[in-house]
Amino acid sequence: MFGDRLRLARRRAGYSLRGLSGALDGDVTAQAIGKYERGEMMPSSSVLLDLAQVLGVSLEYLLSEQVEELEGVRFRKFAGTSARERSRVDAEVIDHLQRYLTVEEILGANDCSSADPPRGDRFFGRPEDGEVVAEDLRREWKLGIDPIPNVTALVEDRGIRVLVIPLPVGVSGLTCLVRRSGRRQRVPVIVTNRHDTLERRRLTVAHELAHRLIDDVSPVDREKASDFFAGAFLVPRDHLVREIGRHRRALGYRELIQLKRMYRVSAAALLVRLGQVGVIAEATLDYAFRTFARGWRTTEPEPLEPEGAKGRHEVPQRFERLCYRALAEKLITPAKAAELLQQPLAAIELGLKGPVKGDAVRS
Repeated sequence: MFGDRLRLARRRAGYSLRGLSGALDGDVTAQAIGKYERGEMMPSSSVLLDLAQVLGVSLEYLLSEQVEELEGVRFRKFAGTSARERSRVDAEVIDHLQRYLTVEEILGANDCSSADPPRGDRFFGRPEDGEVVAEDLRREWKLGIDPIPNVTALVEDRGIRVLVIPLPVGVSGLTCLVRRSGRRQRVPVIVTNRHDTLERRRLTVAHELAHRLIDDVSPVDREKASDFFAGAFLVPRDHLVREIGRHRRALGYRELIQLKRMYRVSAAALLVRLGQVGVIAEATLDYAFRTFARGWRTTEPEPLEPEGAKGRHEVPQRFERLCYRALAEKLITPAKAAELLQQPLAAIELGLKGPVKGDAVRS
């Protein structure tokens, strides 16, 4: 366990074994570090502190047994990235999950459990089956056909941990199961890239949700099926037809922008969805991407988040809420809350007490 954490932290920091030895001023040899990583020996407490400081991680990250392994990791658009970048992503995700699961354990599983997360028991014979699965899931979750105002909060409420963290360029997100120590239930996780637009992050959450639904025997192309599901889940067919009409031969820019804001998806995804449900013909879709919508796949027109505010809207809130709950109930100290949330102590104290001195609520 410790050896795996150390290896991930070293790779995330960009060190070779010799490089890390050099960063420690040669006090620990590369051979010794290799033995730590292989589980052949453990460092002394002083070396452990030095390792954590040089690698920029907490002792809890290196020593905690909350997360044993990330299972079934599925990246979205991970082509072209290096093994080192993949290791950095793994380490970043584990670091966040260690803190998340720690506060859950402090509060007690029964106190902060969510609804049962969706299981991988939906059969997809072809990508278009994403339409039926999306409609079924909306019905099961009692969502109706209206747009989903906050898909991140919705998925969190269904027992999936959601993280929004910086990921390498070209990586939209990932999903996996977290294997914890002992025989505890595996935890499903969805991760999105903080650098992406809100429109793309919402699509990624829905796309990765599909990966959590598809069963093991489905013969379908999982990426295509997940894309189809994401469009159908965020832009329901019946609602879209009601808003724009059953068949259209032409579309106006302002109309599309208003619809994109209604469904909170990218303009390009909206156009593709119009083609999927048959509102526009394939020729009309091709014409759009060759003319007024040219470049929409890479540059979002009139983005939902203001310039310079990427990653600040529709962010996961459950982890922060649990931290402040544990703090208010005096199960953790302000310093511990600052460590878990990775925020300055002053910000934590302000978040607990607000602008008025004293506890927010006293019994």
